Amino acid sequence: MMVKFGRIEKPRKIYIDEESATKNFARFTAEPFERVMGHSLGNALRRILLSSLETPGIISMRIESVPHEFMAVEGIVEDMTNIVLNLKGALLRCLPTEDEAYNRDPRILTSKIDVSQSDLDKNEGHVKITLGDVIPEDIFEIVNPELHLFTVTKPMKRQIDLRVGYGRGYVPSERHILPNKLVDEIVIDTSFSPVRLVNYFVENTRVGQDTDYDRLVLEVTTDGRLTPVEALSFASQIAIKNFDVFGQINAHDLVFDQVSREHRKDDDELLDKLMLRIDEIELSVRSTNCLASANIDTIAELVCIPEKRMLEFRNFGKKSLNEIKAKLSDMNLSLGMDLSSFGINTDNAKEKVKDLIDERKVVKEKKNIA
Repeated sequence: MMVKFGRIEKPRKIYIDEESATKNFARFTAEPFERVMGHSLGNALRRILLSSLETPGIISMRIESVPHEFMAVEGIVEDMTNIVLNLKGALLRCLPTEDEAYNRDPRILTSKIDVSQSDLDKNEGHVKITLGDVIPEDIFEIVNPELHLFTVTKPMKRQIDLRVGYGRGYVPSERHILPNKLVDEIVIDTSFSPVRLVNYFVENTRVGQDTDYDRLVLEVTTDGRLTPVEALSFASQIAIKNFDVFGQINAHDLVFDQVSREHRKDDDELLDKLMLRIDEIELSVRSTNCLASANIDTIAELVCIPEKRMLEFRNFGKKSLNEIKAKLSDMNLSLGMDLSSFGINTDNAKEKVKDLIDERKVVKEKKNIA
Protein backbone atom coordinates (compact mmCIF):
# COMPACT_ATOMS: atom_id res chain seq x y z
CA MET A 1 0.00 0.00 0.00
CA MET A 2 1.31 3.44 -0.99
CA VAL A 3 0.63 6.33 1.38
CA LYS A 4 0.88 9.79 -0.14
CA PHE A 5 2.21 12.78 1.78
CA GLY A 6 2.33 16.38 0.68
CA ARG A 7 5.36 17.80 -1.10
CA ILE A 8 8.47 18.05 1.07
CA GLU A 9 11.02 20.80 0.59
CA LYS A 10 14.63 19.71 0.50
CA PRO A 11 17.84 21.31 -0.72
CA ARG A 12 19.07 20.66 -4.23
CA LYS A 13 22.72 21.15 -3.32
CA ILE A 14 25.04 21.94 -0.42
CA TYR A 15 27.19 25.05 -0.75
CA ILE A 16 30.64 25.83 0.62
CA ASP A 17 31.64 29.37 1.54
CA GLU A 18 34.80 29.64 -0.56
CA GLU A 19 35.85 33.00 0.94
CA SER A 20 36.15 31.66 4.49
CA ALA A 21 37.31 28.14 3.58
CA THR A 22 40.81 27.07 4.59
CA LYS A 23 42.67 23.77 4.64
CA ASN A 24 41.16 22.90 8.03
CA PHE A 25 37.93 24.94 8.09
CA ALA A 26 34.81 25.10 5.95
CA ARG A 27 31.31 26.55 6.28
CA PHE A 28 28.56 24.52 4.61
CA THR A 29 25.06 25.81 3.84
CA ALA A 30 22.01 23.85 2.73
CA GLU A 31 18.48 25.20 2.19
CA PRO A 32 15.52 24.95 2.26
CA PHE A 33 14.56 22.28 4.78
CA GLU A 34 11.15 21.72 6.29
CA ARG A 35 10.73 23.23 9.75
CA VAL A 36 12.61 21.38 12.53
CA MET A 37 14.68 19.37 10.03
CA GLY A 38 17.54 21.88 10.26
CA HIS A 39 18.06 21.19 13.99
CA SER A 40 17.44 17.44 13.61
CA LEU A 41 20.05 17.01 10.89
CA GLY A 42 22.49 19.58 12.25
CA ASN A 43 22.65 18.02 15.71
CA ALA A 44 22.94 14.47 14.34
CA LEU A 45 25.76 15.40 11.97
CA ARG A 46 27.57 17.33 14.69
CA ARG A 47 27.55 14.34 17.06
CA ILE A 48 28.74 11.96 14.33
CA LEU A 49 31.50 14.34 13.24
CA LEU A 50 32.83 14.58 16.78
CA SER A 51 32.59 10.90 17.71
CA SER A 52 32.54 8.49 14.78
CA LEU A 53 35.25 9.35 12.25
CA GLU A 54 38.22 7.02 11.93
CA THR A 55 41.88 7.98 11.55
CA PRO A 56 45.28 6.49 12.47
CA GLY A 57 46.94 7.34 15.77
CA ILE A 58 49.96 6.33 17.86
CA ILE A 59 48.91 3.90 20.58
CA SER A 60 52.27 2.94 22.07
CA MET A 61 55.95 3.78 21.98
CA ARG A 62 59.24 2.15 22.89
CA ILE A 63 62.69 3.70 23.20
CA GLU A 64 65.62 1.34 23.33
CA SER A 65 66.98 0.79 26.87
CA VAL A 66 64.11 2.71 28.50
CA PRO A 67 62.10 0.26 30.65
CA HIS A 68 59.19 2.50 31.70
CA GLU A 69 57.73 6.00 31.40
CA PHE A 70 58.60 7.23 34.92
CA MET A 71 62.28 7.91 34.41
CA ALA A 72 64.77 10.32 32.96
CA VAL A 73 66.95 9.33 30.02
CA GLU A 74 70.63 10.24 30.03
CA GLY A 75 71.40 12.64 27.22
CA ILE A 76 67.79 13.78 26.77
CA VAL A 77 66.46 16.98 28.36
CA GLU A 78 62.85 15.79 28.71
CA ASP A 79 61.90 12.88 30.91
CA MET A 80 59.78 10.04 29.50
CA THR A 81 56.54 11.49 30.86
CA ASN A 82 57.05 14.69 28.85
CA ILE A 83 58.04 12.73 25.75
CA VAL A 84 54.82 10.71 25.98
CA LEU A 85 52.78 13.90 26.38
CA ASN A 86 54.48 15.42 23.32
CA LEU A 87 53.82 12.29 21.29
CA LYS A 88 50.10 12.50 22.01
CA GLY A 89 50.02 15.52 19.70
CA ALA A 90 51.13 13.49 16.67
CA LEU A 91 48.80 13.77 13.67
CA LEU A 92 48.97 11.08 10.97
CA ARG A 93 46.90 10.89 7.81
CA CYS A 94 46.07 7.80 5.78
CA LEU A 95 42.96 6.95 3.74
CA PRO A 96 43.15 3.21 3.05
CA THR A 97 41.21 2.24 -0.07
CA GLU A 98 39.24 -0.89 -0.85
CA ASP A 99 41.88 -1.93 -3.38
CA GLU A 100 44.60 -2.06 -0.75
CA ALA A 101 45.22 -4.99 1.56
CA TYR A 102 43.69 -3.13 4.46
CA ASN A 103 44.59 -4.62 7.82
CA ARG A 104 43.21 -2.94 10.92
CA ASP A 105 45.80 -4.56 13.17
CA PRO A 106 48.25 -2.02 14.63
CA ARG A 107 51.58 -1.81 12.82
CA ILE A 108 54.98 -0.97 14.24
CA LEU A 109 57.04 1.82 12.70
CA THR A 110 60.75 1.55 13.50
CA SER A 111 63.34 4.31 13.19
CA LYS A 112 66.79 5.02 14.60
CA ILE A 113 68.01 8.20 16.22
CA ASP A 114 71.69 8.71 15.48
CA VAL A 115 73.11 11.93 16.98
CA SER A 116 76.86 12.40 16.72
CA GLN A 117 79.12 14.89 18.44
CA SER A 118 79.44 16.82 15.20
CA ASP A 119 75.64 17.15 15.06
CA LEU A 120 75.69 18.57 18.57
CA ASP A 121 78.50 20.98 17.70
CA LYS A 122 76.56 22.27 14.71
CA ASN A 123 73.47 22.88 16.87
CA GLU A 124 75.14 24.52 19.88
CA GLY A 125 75.10 21.38 21.99
CA HIS A 126 71.47 20.28 21.58
CA VAL A 127 69.64 18.53 18.73
CA LYS A 128 65.86 18.72 18.61
CA ILE A 129 64.10 15.53 17.54
CA THR A 130 60.74 16.04 15.84
CA LEU A 131 57.92 13.76 14.74
CA GLY A 132 59.26 13.81 11.19
CA ASP A 133 62.54 12.31 12.44
CA VAL A 134 60.94 9.19 13.95
CA ILE A 135 58.19 8.25 11.45
CA PRO A 136 58.91 7.09 7.90
CA GLU A 137 56.47 8.66 5.44
CA ASP A 138 56.08 5.62 3.19
CA ILE A 139 52.79 4.57 4.84
CA PHE A 140 51.44 7.59 6.70
CA GLU A 141 51.44 11.25 5.80
CA ILE A 142 52.67 13.33 8.74
CA VAL A 143 50.41 16.35 9.23
CA ASN A 144 52.68 18.04 11.80
CA PRO A 145 56.24 16.76 11.16
CA GLU A 146 57.67 19.73 13.07
CA LEU A 147 56.11 18.53 16.36
CA HIS A 148 58.83 18.62 19.03
CA LEU A 149 59.37 15.31 20.88
CA PHE A 150 62.61 15.68 22.82
CA THR A 151 66.04 17.33 22.85
CA VAL A 152 69.31 15.36 22.72
CA THR A 153 72.39 16.76 24.49
CA LYS A 154 74.83 13.84 24.23
CA PRO A 155 75.85 11.60 21.33
CA MET A 156 73.53 8.60 21.15
CA LYS A 157 72.15 5.85 18.97
CA ARG A 158 68.75 4.54 19.95
CA GLN A 159 65.97 2.64 18.22
CA ILE A 160 62.45 4.01 18.53
CA ASP A 161 59.37 1.89 17.85
CA LEU A 162 55.94 3.48 17.45
CA ARG A 163 52.83 1.33 17.19
CA VAL A 164 50.09 2.91 15.04
CA GLY A 165 46.49 1.74 14.93
CA TYR A 166 43.09 2.94 13.70
CA GLY A 167 40.27 4.01 15.96
CA ARG A 168 37.45 6.44 16.67
CA GLY A 169 37.02 9.09 19.32
CA TYR A 170 39.21 9.16 22.42
CA VAL A 171 40.65 5.84 23.62
CA PRO A 172 42.49 5.69 26.99
CA SER A 173 45.61 3.55 27.23
CA GLU A 174 43.94 0.78 29.26
CA ARG A 175 41.47 0.11 26.44
CA HIS A 176 44.12 -0.50 23.76
CA ILE A 177 44.57 -4.14 22.86
CA LEU A 178 48.14 -4.79 21.72
CA PRO A 179 49.11 -8.19 20.32
CA ASN A 180 52.62 -9.31 21.28
CA LYS A 181 53.12 -6.35 23.60
CA LEU A 182 56.72 -5.96 24.78
CA VAL A 183 57.68 -5.50 28.42
CA ASP A 184 59.20 -2.05 27.90
CA GLU A 185 56.47 -0.85 25.51
CA ILE A 186 54.64 2.22 26.82
CA VAL A 187 50.93 2.36 25.94
CA ILE A 188 49.51 5.87 25.58
CA ASP A 189 46.09 7.52 25.38
CA THR A 190 45.05 8.30 21.81
CA SER A 191 42.67 10.85 20.32
CA PHE A 192 41.59 9.48 16.96
CA SER A 193 38.98 12.14 16.24
CA PRO A 194 40.16 14.47 13.43
CA VAL A 195 37.41 17.03 14.10
CA ARG A 196 38.25 19.74 16.60
CA LEU A 197 35.11 21.85 16.48
CA VAL A 198 31.64 21.71 14.91
CA ASN A 199 29.18 24.58 15.08
CA TYR A 200 25.76 24.47 13.51
CA PHE A 201 22.98 27.00 13.47
CA VAL A 202 19.61 27.23 11.80
CA GLU A 203 18.21 30.34 10.15
CA ASN A 204 14.85 31.12 8.60
CA THR A 205 14.68 31.05 4.84
CA ARG A 206 11.94 31.78 2.33
CA VAL A 207 10.11 29.41 0.00
CA GLY A 208 7.53 31.32 -1.99
CA GLN A 209 5.63 33.45 0.52
CA ASP A 210 6.57 31.31 3.52
CA THR A 211 9.53 32.50 5.57
CA ASP A 212 9.73 29.79 8.23
CA TYR A 213 11.68 27.12 6.39
CA ASP A 214 15.12 26.13 7.69
CA ARG A 215 18.55 27.06 6.38
CA LEU A 216 21.22 24.84 7.96
CA VAL A 217 24.75 26.20 8.35
CA LEU A 218 27.53 23.84 9.49
CA GLU A 219 31.02 25.04 10.43
CA VAL A 220 33.59 22.24 10.59
CA THR A 221 37.16 22.60 11.87
CA THR A 222 39.57 19.65 11.59
CA ASP A 223 43.17 19.04 12.65
CA GLY A 224 44.40 18.14 9.16
CA ARG A 225 44.03 14.36 9.29
CA LEU A 226 40.84 14.85 7.29
CA THR A 227 39.68 17.88 5.35
CA PRO A 228 36.33 19.40 6.39
CA VAL A 229 34.77 18.16 3.13
CA GLU A 230 36.01 14.62 3.76
CA ALA A 231 34.80 14.77 7.37
CA LEU A 232 31.26 15.87 6.45
CA SER A 233 31.09 13.37 3.59
CA PHE A 234 32.09 10.48 5.86
CA ALA A 235 29.73 11.61 8.64
CA SER A 236 26.75 11.77 6.29
CA GLN A 237 27.51 8.29 4.94
CA ILE A 238 27.76 6.93 8.49
CA ALA A 239 24.37 8.48 9.30
CA ILE A 240 22.76 6.94 6.20
CA LYS A 241 24.32 3.57 7.02
CA ASN A 242 22.80 3.61 10.50
CA PHE A 243 19.38 4.69 9.26
CA ASP A 244 19.24 1.67 6.92
CA VAL A 245 18.01 -0.63 9.69
CA PHE A 246 14.83 1.40 10.15
CA GLY A 247 13.90 0.63 6.55
CA GLN A 248 13.02 -2.86 7.79
CA ILE A 249 9.93 -1.36 9.43
CA ASN A 250 7.97 -1.37 6.21
CA ALA A 251 4.39 -0.65 7.28
CA HIS A 252 3.55 1.29 4.12
CA ASP A 253 5.60 2.85 1.36
CA LEU A 254 5.58 6.61 1.48
CA VAL A 255 5.43 8.83 -1.60
CA PHE A 256 5.39 12.61 -1.78
CA ASP A 257 3.64 15.03 -4.06
CA GLN A 258 5.94 16.06 -6.85
CA VAL A 259 6.10 19.28 -8.81
CA SER A 260 4.00 18.92 -11.95
CA ARG A 261 5.72 18.44 -15.28
CA GLU A 262 4.42 21.82 -16.44
CA HIS A 263 5.81 23.47 -13.30
CA ARG A 264 9.20 21.87 -13.83
CA LYS A 265 9.21 23.07 -17.42
CA ASP A 266 8.43 26.63 -16.27
CA ASP A 267 11.24 26.39 -13.71
CA ASP A 268 13.71 25.25 -16.38
CA GLU A 269 12.72 28.10 -18.66
CA LEU A 270 13.13 30.62 -15.83
CA LEU A 271 16.55 29.20 -14.90
CA ASP A 272 17.65 29.48 -18.52
CA LYS A 273 16.86 33.19 -18.37
CA LEU A 274 18.50 33.69 -14.99
CA MET A 275 21.76 32.13 -16.21
CA LEU A 276 22.07 34.59 -19.09
CA ARG A 277 24.95 37.05 -18.86
CA ILE A 278 24.20 40.77 -18.97
CA ASP A 279 26.14 41.13 -22.20
CA GLU A 280 23.85 38.54 -23.83
CA ILE A 281 20.81 40.85 -23.71
CA GLU A 282 20.50 44.04 -25.73
CA LEU A 283 21.22 46.92 -23.38
CA SER A 284 22.85 50.24 -24.10
CA VAL A 285 26.57 50.59 -23.52
CA ARG A 286 25.94 52.97 -20.61
CA SER A 287 23.59 50.56 -18.80
CA THR A 288 25.92 47.62 -19.43
CA ASN A 289 28.90 49.52 -18.06
CA CYS A 290 26.96 50.63 -14.98
CA LEU A 291 26.01 47.04 -14.19
CA ALA A 292 29.57 45.86 -14.80
CA SER A 293 30.94 48.47 -12.39
CA ALA A 294 28.43 47.20 -9.79
CA ASN A 295 29.81 43.66 -10.31
CA ILE A 296 26.52 42.38 -11.73
CA ASP A 297 27.27 39.73 -14.35
CA THR A 298 24.07 37.69 -14.78
CA ILE A 299 20.31 38.19 -14.95
CA ALA A 300 19.88 36.30 -11.66
CA GLU A 301 22.07 38.83 -9.85
CA LEU A 302 20.15 41.69 -11.50
CA VAL A 303 16.57 40.59 -10.75
CA CYS A 304 17.36 39.95 -7.08
CA ILE A 305 18.05 43.66 -6.57
CA PRO A 306 15.12 45.93 -5.57
CA GLU A 307 14.40 48.93 -7.81
CA LYS A 308 15.25 51.45 -5.08
CA ARG A 309 18.71 49.96 -4.59
CA MET A 310 19.46 50.16 -8.32
CA LEU A 311 19.39 53.94 -8.16
CA GLU A 312 22.14 53.86 -5.53
CA PHE A 313 24.66 52.53 -8.04
CA ARG A 314 27.24 54.98 -9.30
CA ASN A 315 26.33 56.79 -12.57
CA PHE A 316 23.02 54.92 -12.67
CA GLY A 317 20.03 57.10 -13.49
CA LYS A 318 16.33 56.90 -14.26
CA LYS A 319 16.94 56.41 -17.97
CA SER A 320 19.07 53.32 -17.45
CA LEU A 321 16.60 52.00 -14.87
CA ASN A 322 13.66 52.33 -17.24
CA GLU A 323 15.62 50.63 -20.01
CA ILE A 324 16.46 47.66 -17.78
CA LYS A 325 12.89 47.37 -16.48
CA ALA A 326 11.58 47.32 -20.02
CA LYS A 327 14.06 44.66 -21.09
CA LEU A 328 13.22 42.49 -18.08
CA SER A 329 9.51 42.93 -18.73
CA ASP A 330 10.01 41.58 -22.27
CA MET A 331 11.54 38.48 -20.64
CA ASN A 332 8.64 38.20 -18.12
CA LEU A 333 11.04 39.17 -15.34
CA SER A 334 11.25 42.11 -12.95
CA LEU A 335 13.50 43.71 -10.37
CA GLY A 336 13.23 42.51 -6.77
CA MET A 337 12.08 39.00 -7.73
CA ASP A 338 11.82 36.30 -5.05
CA LEU A 339 14.04 33.42 -6.19
CA SER A 340 14.15 31.63 -2.83
CA SER A 341 12.50 28.52 -4.33
CA PHE A 342 15.78 28.07 -6.22
CA GLY A 343 17.86 28.95 -3.15
CA ILE A 344 18.96 32.22 -4.80
CA ASN A 345 19.18 35.59 -3.06
CA THR A 346 21.19 38.79 -3.39
CA ASP A 347 24.05 37.43 -1.30
CA ASN A 348 24.64 34.18 -3.16
CA ALA A 349 23.26 34.79 -6.67
CA LYS A 350 26.68 34.83 -8.36
CA GLU A 351 27.77 31.55 -6.71
CA LYS A 352 24.40 29.83 -7.30
CA VAL A 353 24.37 30.69 -11.00
CA LYS A 354 27.88 29.33 -11.36
CA ASP A 355 26.78 26.08 -9.68
CA LEU A 356 23.72 25.81 -11.94
CA ILE A 357 25.87 26.28 -15.04
CA ASP A 358 28.28 23.61 -13.81
CA GLU A 359 25.37 21.22 -13.16
CA ARG A 360 24.01 21.77 -16.66
CA LYS A 361 27.43 21.02 -18.13
CA VAL A 362 27.67 17.75 -16.17
CA VAL A 363 24.19 16.66 -17.31
CA LYS A 364 25.01 17.54 -20.89
CA GLU A 365 28.28 15.60 -20.78
CA LYS A 366 26.50 12.54 -19.38
CA LYS A 367 23.93 12.69 -22.17
CA ASN A 368 26.68 12.95 -24.79
CA ILE A 369 28.47 9.91 -23.30
CA ALA A 370 25.21 7.94 -23.28
